[in-house]
Amino acid sequence: MMDFIRFPMWLYKNNKNFVPPLIRNEKDYWNPSLNPALSHAETQLFLAFKNNKIVGRIAVMLNHLELKETGESKVRFGWIDFIDDKAVSAALMETAENFARRHGISKIEGPMGFTNLDKAGVLTLGFDKPATMIGIYNAEYYAVHFENLGLTKEKEWVEYELIFPDELPEKVTRFNTLIKEKYGLKVMNFKSKKDFLQLADAMFILLDETYKHLSTYTPLTEAQIKTYKEKYFPLLDKDFVICIADAQNQLIAFAVTMPSYSDALRKANGKLFPLGWWHLLNAAKNNDRANFYLIGIHPEYQKRGVTSIIFKEMFEVFKKKGIRYLETNPELEDNKAIQLLWQDYHPVNHKRRRTYSKTLTL
Repeated sequence: MMDFIRFPMWLYKNNKNFVPPLIRNEKDYWNPSLNPALSHAETQLFLAFKNNKIVGRIAVMLNHLELKETGESKVRFGWIDFIDDKAVSAALMETAENFARRHGISKIEGPMGFTNLDKAGVLTLGFDKPATMIGIYNAEYYAVHFENLGLTKEKEWVEYELIFPDELPEKVTRFNTLIKEKYGLKVMNFKSKKDFLQLADAMFILLDETYKHLSTYTPLTEAQIKTYKEKYFPLLDKDFVICIADAQNQLIAFAVTMPSYSDALRKANGKLFPLGWWHLLNAAKNNDRANFYLIGIHPEYQKRGVTSIIFKEMFEVFKKKGIRYLETNPELEDNKAIQLLWQDYHPVNHKRRRTYSKTLTL
C-alpha cells in the first residue's frame, strides 16, 4: 500500500508542478473503516513492475451504488500513473479491462474515483501549472497512451484562473443589491465555525439538488456525507464559506473557497511532521492565491443572478485576506451556468482534463 501511495511521488520527484497528497489521507482513503465508499464497491489496486522496479499503478472500482442509482454499468479506474512506456500503460489498462470482463461489464472509464467529490480527469492542458489539492497532475504523455490504446474522450472539464480587480465596478454592486431585493435574499454571517458547521447537512442536500440532473453525478450515501462532514468541514475557514438564504432563512446557495495549499503541500512532501503542519498553517494565514472548491445553487435560483452575490462576497473576503488570484475547480465544459460566475473578470482557461472510456467485447 505504501508503495502504491508513494509511486507518483517518486515519478514526479523532480517536477515542481506536482503536488503530493498527505500520505496519511491516502492511507485513510483505502481503509474500509474510514471510507464508506468501499462498503458498496468492489476495488482492487495493482502495481506494475519492470526489472523488479515499480513502473506503474492503477485502481479499479465497481461502484454497485452507481449501478443501482443511475443504471449505468461501468468499471471505474483511477490512481493511474506510469512511466512513458507503452508496454506498461497497456498492461495497466489490460488489467482494468480484465476486471470489467470478470464482472460481465463492457465499459471502463477513468481516471476517476468513487464519487463526484473525488479527483477525476487526466490533465490535457496546464502541465506547466502547479496542481491543486483537488486536481490530478500527470505528464503530457498519459492522454497519448490512452488514445493509442483505443480509449476515447468521455467527459471534459475546464479550469480557470483569474485576477481579482482592485475594485468592483459600480454596476456589479448595483446589480447585486437589485437581486437581493428582488428575491428577498441575504448573505449569512457566521460568528464562529460552529455556526456554519450547523449548515453542513443543508449544504449536502443543496449539493444533491444542484447536480442530480448531471449524467456524471453519483448520489452520496448518508455514511459518506457523515465522513465528509467529520473529516473535511472542520478544516474550512468560516470566512471562506459563503452561504445565501431566502426570506424564510432556507439555504439556497453556497460556495466554498480555501487558500491555496499547493506550495505548502510541496514543502510538506506528504508528511505533516516535523514541519508539514507549519507550512500548511502558514499558507492559511499568508497567501495571495485561493482555490474555488465547491458551489451549490438551488435549481429555482439558477440563472437568476445569484452567482453575482457569491462573487461580490468572495471579492470582499479576498480583499480583506490579501487574496489576488483565484483558481477554479474543474467544471464540465458544458456547465455554462457555473462558468457565468467568472465571465466579467477575464478568466483564463489554463487547464483542461478529461476522462477516457472504452467499450469492451465480452
